[in-house]
Amino acid sequence: MIYDVLVVGAGPAGLTAALYALRANKSVLVLEKSTPGGQMTFSPKVENFPGFLQVSGNELADKLVEQVLEQGADMDFGCVKSLSRHDGIVTADTGSHTFDARTVILATGVKHRMLGLPRETEFVGNGISFCAVCDGAFYRDKTVAVIGGGNSALQEALLLSENCKKVVMVQNLPTFTGEEKLRQAVATKDNIDAVFGTVVTGILGDDTLAGISLKNEAGETSELLVDGVFIAIGLIPENEPFKEFAPLNDYGYFDSDERCLTPAENVFVAGDCRSKSVRQITTAAADGAVAALAACRYLDNL
Repeated sequence: MIYDVLVVGAGPAGLTAALYALRANKSVLVLEKSTPGGQMTFSPKVENFPGFLQVSGNELADKLVEQVLEQGADMDFGCVKSLSRHDGIVTADTGSHTFDARTVILATGVKHRMLGLPRETEFVGNGISFCAVCDGAFYRDKTVAVIGGGNSALQEALLLSENCKKVVMVQNLPTFTGEEKLRQAVATKDNIDAVFGTVVTGILGDDTLAGISLKNEAGETSELLVDGVFIAIGLIPENEPFKEFAPLNDYGYFDSDERCLTPAENVFVAGDCRSKSVRQITTAAADGAVAALAACRYLDNL
């Protein structure tokens, strides 16, 4: 079967793209390599998505999947290893199967760079977070640690300082590496402390996160008791297999603006995988709508 639209990735961008294409009476296949929902499944509480006072990331993902399946989408699981184009048809190869479509929307998302500690994944969404905008309010009047020293970490710390009693930044280098303006803003906050030349070596707590173990450049160890940890050491896009059709910027993101277009006329991009300044569920969903409408315009003009 040749689908009208193949969506690679079942996060909020991909699922919204599928919904809009289906509503335009296009046949749609959604391919997902792991768990539908993407990064939002790490959030136990989402309170900034329109229409919900509070919803878990998993629940929101389930609702989106249910919605697109109800509208008639097909869904399959597999990691797309490569794309190829011939006579206006794009073929996605997962290694075990190939899928053909007239258009492809790459909504591959990103993954957060982790610390690589034992039991780290167990605490994601249960003490370990990646987004102050999403989860900062849950730590009102509490003490948190921010791991990292670049722009993202500094921005996270500033946002958290508005609600948290204390924010401790843990940076493995001797200084922050973010912009001077952000560094100055952090320095003015009485409730932000910083520990330099120090790495996180472990997580404290049984069922509930209680703190982190630290080790400095001199080899000295210590423990920092906190209610939550925000990891801000970077994002990892996984766009390399598609760079022939959707060029990447210096950071590995698809080099595309809000129109979600690529040099390949029937390949589109959407969500956190593309170059952008704000990565939220709402902005990913917006990209999905834009990319799907662009794909539909292309199809309608064939």
